Amino acid sequence: MSRGLFVSFEGVEGVGKSTQIAAFIETLKDAGIDVVQTREPGGTPNAERIRNILKDHADESMPPVAELLLMFAARAINTANTIRPAIEAGNWVVADRYTDSTRAYQGGGRGQPMDRINAVAEWVHGDINPDITVLLDAPAEVGLARASGRGEADRFETEAVAFFEAVRATYLDLAANEPERFIVIDASDALEAVRERVRQAASDLINRFREVR
Repeated sequence: MSRGLFVSFEGVEGVGKSTQIAAFIETLKDAGIDVVQTREPGGTPNAERIRNILKDHADESMPPVAELLLMFAARAINTANTIRPAIEAGNWVVADRYTDSTRAYQGGGRGQPMDRINAVAEWVHGDINPDITVLLDAPAEVGLARASGRGEADRFETEAVAFFEAVRATYLDLAANEPERFIVIDASDALEAVRERVRQAASDLINRFREVR
């Protein structure tokens, strides 16, 4: 059985990942592709428990290195129990965030060394890396304004604008360094316009994948 494709979606808070992932997956399913959807941190019961720790406003402070290691702990569980089996079974996997989020948030935002992040990534998930990453890009102020209407902010959403500007800059650097993997979509436009671009990206990817096979 052929290996499935691994697609990740990335972006700062408020860029509309959940909405656009739904449009992307709908396009894949309309083409008869079997899809497994997941998210990070989380995706499995134990990984979701770690997600709750990471998102919660606890009285106890969380050192950046602890945050980094918890992200990878959740990822190790999700990769082993969801992502790898699905890909090896020939399914497409669509993930709301993966290791590029760690590079952007814990690297760009928290200042953790990128070589350390990459070394842990190699240890945790080895050859399981996204084949394609859709980066929904928007200025930090735009994303945060949208996120403010979603209810109570989690621990990350309360960070200052400068934090998210650093996150966004890291994402754009990653995309510039790997243009063959990243699809960058302007998410600051109207919802329907962004959705159409996402659907087109999914259609192009389906055609490219079938040509290769």
